[in-house]
Parts: sequence; C-alpha cells; structure tokens
Amino acid sequence: MKYFDKDFTNFFKELEKNNSKEWFDKNRKRYEKSVKEPFKKFVLDLIEALQKVYPNVDLSNEYSIMRINRDIRFSADKTPYKIHMGSMIMPNGKKDKTKPGFYIQANHKDVRVYSGAHMLEKEQLQAARTHIKKNLKEFDILINDKDFVQTFGEILGEKNKRLPKEFKEVEDKQPLIANKSFYWYFKLKPETLTRDGLIDALVSRYKNALPLNRFFEKALDLPIK
Repeated sequence: MKYFDKDFTNFFKELEKNNSKEWFDKNRKRYEKSVKEPFKKFVLDLIEALQKVYPNVDLSNEYSIMRINRDIRFSADKTPYKIHMGSMIMPNGKKDKTKPGFYIQANHKDVRVYSGAHMLEKEQLQAARTHIKKNLKEFDILINDKDFVQTFGEILGEKNKRLPKEFKEVEDKQPLIANKSFYWYFKLKPETLTRDGLIDALVSRYKNALPLNRFFEKALDLPIK
C-alpha cells in the first residue's frame, strides 16, 4: 500500500526554505491533505504491524505523532516548524523514552528509524552499566551481530568523561560503558515513502535490533545494587 505522494517530500523541501507562519498558513490545507492525514493513516497501520512484534503489549494507545510546531521557548532557533514528521511508538508507553521502542521521522531528505535507551535517569544509567559489566560477552555478541551491524551500524550516544570507579576497569574492554545514552538508527532514501511495502521494509529492519532492545529492557528492570 502507498501512503504518500511526492507532495509529502515537496512540502518539507519548500518549508525548509520558507519556515514562517505566513507561508505555513497559506499552505495549511496542503499540509492537511499531503502530510498530516496520510502520516496519521501510515502510523496507525504501522502500529498494527508492530503489534505483531510486541504481541503481549497493547500499543493501540501508546503512540504519539509529534506536533510539527517547534517549542521555541528556550531555543536560539526561532523557526516555528519542524521540517519532518515524527512518531514515537513505545512498548513501555509513549511517556517513557528510556526503554527501547520505535521512533520514526520522515521528510524530503530521508526516512529514519531510531531505537535504544535514551534520556536515562541517574539510577537507570547505573543499572544499564551494571548489566553491561555483568554481561560483557553477551553484550559484545549483540552489538557485533551481523544483521544489527548491517542495519544500524553501531551504538551511538554522548559519553561521560569520567566514570564511577566500579566501571573504569571495564572501559578498556568495552568503551560503550562510558555512554550516557545508547541509541541506534537506520535511514532509507526519501523515495521509499512513495513505494509499496513501506511498513514491511521498516519493520523487517527494526526487528534486527530486538535482541539488543531486550538486553536493555532487562537492564532497566534490574534493581540497583
């Protein structure tokens, strides 16, 4: 099934050059027809597909289509609109961004799917690092899995310059233990949006991260010791 036509990407290409309320108001009906409504239909069908990946979790109300309006209150960039559409589908609820889920954003440049353990609280980071330390061999196998590497490449995330002493001895063996967050993503060309089989293409690639997702889900459910 096709969800989008070329005007989806054309809209964002033009918005990037004309990011103002005046331009958006003139193109609001176009936004509704070519962007907002097809993206909503796409996300609802995507949830149905992901429900098969997470059969024991009700995803029906656990998603969020992100607003196109930017929060500019504390930003030096005062452009009012994002130049992509995004949606967060979280097996642990849309308000919990720490445990791995499915985040997608799409525009005229590419289609990206992210997952991972992001925005961790202090106690959660301690738990994730402890789990990695206790399961170094398993973690190494997961991050070097052929399908994971071919799809996502590597684990990304900002690092701490200084580590708690209980993790310093592990850093030489596994530098990722210094990460403050752990995330990974893949991207597809924007032409993918106008082709049949879009959801299958996204979900099949996302499945290559499930073993690593489950590693971090288990880590974040561990009691802090």
